Amino acid sequence: MSFVDLERSFGGQPPRLGVVLSRIDVGRGREELYRDQLPELLQSLANQTRVASVSASSAIEGVTVDPGRAERIIEAGSQARFRNRNEQEFAGYRDAMEAIMNAEQQESLTVPLILSVHRDLFRHTDARGGYLKTDDNLLVSYEKGHREELFAPPPWQRTEWFLTELVERYNEAVDDHVAHSIVLVSAFILDLLAIHPVADGNGRVARILTTQQLLARGYGVSRYVSVEQRIYDTKNGYYDSLYRSQRDWHEGEHSIWPWTEYLAGVLAESYDTFETGIAAARGLDRLTKQERVRVWALEHAPLVFRLRDVRRALPGVSDPTIGLVLRRLRDEGLFRSTEDGPNSTWHRLSQGG
Repeated sequence: MSFVDLERSFGGQPPRLGVVLSRIDVGRGREELYRDQLPELLQSLANQTRVASVSASSAIEGVTVDPGRAERIIEAGSQARFRNRNEQEFAGYRDAMEAIMNAEQQESLTVPLILSVHRDLFRHTDARGGYLKTDDNLLVSYEKGHREELFAPPPWQRTEWFLTELVERYNEAVDDHVAHSIVLVSAFILDLLAIHPVADGNGRVARILTTQQLLARGYGVSRYVSVEQRIYDTKNGYYDSLYRSQRDWHEGEHSIWPWTEYLAGVLAESYDTFETGIAAARGLDRLTKQERVRVWALEHAPLVFRLRDVRRALPGVSDPTIGLVLRRLRDEGLFRSTEDGPNSTWHRLSQGG
């Protein structure tokens, strides 16, 4: 419905959104520069981002996996063994994201591509992935203590028609440059979620396709910063902006701007984080290896981390050097650890213990 009356949908863009889109485009230009000049550093950032992105997008839908298990499942790849349904779905998200991230060139958007993403999501489960829904589904909330219907997608019998029309109209709008790429991607995702084309996994499919379409348009920040983590951290705003933009969607009288402003804000902040991460990493390069470990642990590490996290962040620094510095920090009362050795978990302490 966002691509039926283009003038109504895309006219009247809020002026403040233009400023945010400019920030994103500046970030995209810097990203291209770094890709040429700092490929090893960007690969290090990408390695750090993988687990966070898969974990956060899964957690938005209530699919949670212990952090240690999450790392092992991602590192094991196709050899992973699963303990429960959550781990199976987590691995499916890993597969779907890696298929997109590792592609030399992004596929054109088609209905078969959308269904292939859904198939990847549920490939490790006994669910019927890769098919459109065969029953009506509703978007509901229990936040107020009772069941509240938020939005009713089109009847399941019309799903294929709606989805096909959306893909065709979106691709035409992209080819005709009817609006900024970020605006078009946001409108596509808004409509996809309104159609709710599959029985389960619509949110995850939408976030994976967001990444895929951003990569296709040249915006690769999600490789190096967990956009999904930022969405998880602001999920009330995520749901609220979708709710406001889907109001009157069936009548074609909705406004794409609440949702578009939310998504653009997330992307702009992600590019800011990307720039900060690059600056921090380049600053570490001027230090000795022991100094790099100390500065990373004190200023850039998460509150809880493992030896493998330090390896990813500081390629070229040996395990003995990392262990030496971490033990010194522990002796200074700045960290505590569960044990010594490669399987230890390190916890940064607040000042004064």
